[in-house]
Amino acid sequence: MSDKNNQQDKLAGEELIDKEKETDTAAELKKDEGVVEEENHEPANEEIEKEAADIEKIKGELEEIKDKYLRLYSEFENFRRRTSKEKLELVKTANEDLLTDLLPVIDDFERAKAIEVKPEDASHAVEGYELIYKKLYNTLEQKGLKKMDVSQGSEFNPEFHDAIAQIPVEDEALKGKVVDVTQQGYYLADKVIRFAKVVIGS
Repeated sequence: MSDKNNQQDKLAGEELIDKEKETDTAAELKKDEGVVEEENHEPANEEIEKEAADIEKIKGELEEIKDKYLRLYSEFENFRRRTSKEKLELVKTANEDLLTDLLPVIDDFERAKAIEVKPEDASHAVEGYELIYKKLYNTLEQKGLKKMDVSQGSEFNPEFHDAIAQIPVEDEALKGKVVDVTQQGYYLADKVIRFAKVVIGS
């Protein structure tokens, strides 16, 4: 009986020791898991902090770009308003130079009108008007005006000529060509500003 009790006590002691070992092992495992969790948390925290820093950096860059955009937009609006104002002023004063240069010609015409022309002085009056005409034409030429070179026998060109009539001609050489110029055409800096009005032979 005593041996049996001793054996039971021994078994109970062994079970108790096993349980204690299991408890210690579980505690150690839990401790190790905690270390692993802590080790895993540290890189995760670093990643979150890095992402937060990146977000802040991007926000800063976005604000900078937005600021630049607003400044550029403001500058463009100022430029647009300024150029619109300059265009309006240019339109108002575009002919100022030309008109200033034509004033002496007007003066000449007024002086010619004020002179009493006698029949015997008619030829001198005509010469005077010719001089005024030349002065006027030279002034306009200096501003870029140029008369078209078109006369009887010229080839008809719809890019420069405006055919107002077509008449039958006996001369075969004039068929399809300019027979008469009723109004001269003009260029301004190589651009047609008025077509020559012509009559075409048929």
